[in-house]
Amino acid sequence: MIRPDLSLPIPETITAAHFIGIGGSGMSGLAKMFLDAGIRVSGSDRADSDALRSLAVAGATVHVGHDASHIGDADTVVHTGAIWPENPEFVTAKERGLHVIHRSQALHWLIGGRRLVSVAGAHGKTTSTGMIVTALQALGTDANFVNGGVIEQLGTSSASGADDLFVVEADESDGTFLLYDTAIALITNVDPDHLDHYGSDDAFHDAFVRFADRASEAVVISSDDPGALRVKAGLSHPNVISFGVAPDADVRLTDISVAGPVAATITHDARSVRLQLVVPGEHNVINAAGAVAVLLTLGHDLADAVRAVEGFAGTVRRFELHGVERGVSVFDDYAHHPTEVRAALEAARSVVGDGRIIAIQQPHTYSRTQHMYREFAEVLETYADHTVMLDVYGAREDPVPGVTGELVSDAFIDQERVHYVASWQEAADYTATVAREGDYVITLGCGNVYLMIPQVLESLRRTTGA
Repeated sequence: MIRPDLSLPIPETITAAHFIGIGGSGMSGLAKMFLDAGIRVSGSDRADSDALRSLAVAGATVHVGHDASHIGDADTVVHTGAIWPENPEFVTAKERGLHVIHRSQALHWLIGGRRLVSVAGAHGKTTSTGMIVTALQALGTDANFVNGGVIEQLGTSSASGADDLFVVEADESDGTFLLYDTAIALITNVDPDHLDHYGSDDAFHDAFVRFADRASEAVVISSDDPGALRVKAGLSHPNVISFGVAPDADVRLTDISVAGPVAATITHDARSVRLQLVVPGEHNVINAAGAVAVLLTLGHDLADAVRAVEGFAGTVRRFELHGVERGVSVFDDYAHHPTEVRAALEAARSVVGDGRIIAIQQPHTYSRTQHMYREFAEVLETYADHTVMLDVYGAREDPVPGVTGELVSDAFIDQERVHYVASWQEAADYTATVAREGDYVITLGCGNVYLMIPQVLESLRRTTGA
């Protein structure tokens, strides 16, 4: 893993940019916007993907695998924190004295001096960003945007727009959200995470205080999340707008219903409008309230903002249905923190009816699993009927002895409700024997667990269920 060095200068002019790890959802979106800006783009990734092929069609030169020769005549090299310092392209770029910048610095360069809406928080960033972007389009604003996931109805995670407004999902995981010149800051919640970077809860919260206080126009922040309330108490910003169910929220939610389409009443300045969403889950009503609050801050009418947000159809890898076999529905969700897992499972519970929920959990990173294995076990045991536990997806981290998926499964009180298995095929086969008509199977994790869904569907096809 490479920690971003935000002190490094960002070049004023970029003619040719090379992206190390260009296939990632965030990096591929940035690369596409660089192409839109008329910059020659090349890049590499360790495996072929739809993202690489799409970029090649758009005019980028892409490579599978990493090799120093792939840099070509690029004057700027963009990287993520997920690569290792020994990456041959990274090493060669440094040796040649090229501009080597983190992806957040590349995004900063793209934003330029545009009016910026930055969406930050431990959970809900991608959905909230997607809600704002699609609502702005419905309201006639052609905003630039970079999101952390593909927005379902737009089929992309980023796009260049004609308007001066720019909307980004701002990454707090490595502190890079402090780089941007934000006009309006949206904070969805501040649930401690990424302590491998920050070292303590206090440092994590302090970063959010700095992020919010630097916003030039407004701070939109949750009225309900304990961490957000702690951040809010530390702010010196003159324009703070709260949203949520708290009685003193500036944009307040009441009469929330999750039976059928999730709905709620949104009230602001004594005006009330009923909201009904396509996407399920009470957490998405909360996300919608934050998006509406941002739109109000941008000058839109309450009723218009609510109607615009209602059109949001979701993002890829957020409670996404992949198929139905033998009457069993198979979903995928990006949830990788106990709070996110709970939200995903509650959303599933609200629509599964008489069926059961079978979770297939892939823990993400050894540090998070080591710190939160008890919380994961408690949430999964409480909100899923049965859990199939996989091994840890290490991402940028080296393995930690004793930290595996079994650490989570061993923390279950009722061992009959969890099954730990390292092999994906065995996990798929086991899931198929447990599942019965009407059940929901949902893969959970921000690693590569979604890639096993074809195995799950195939196992369901050829296996008699419970």
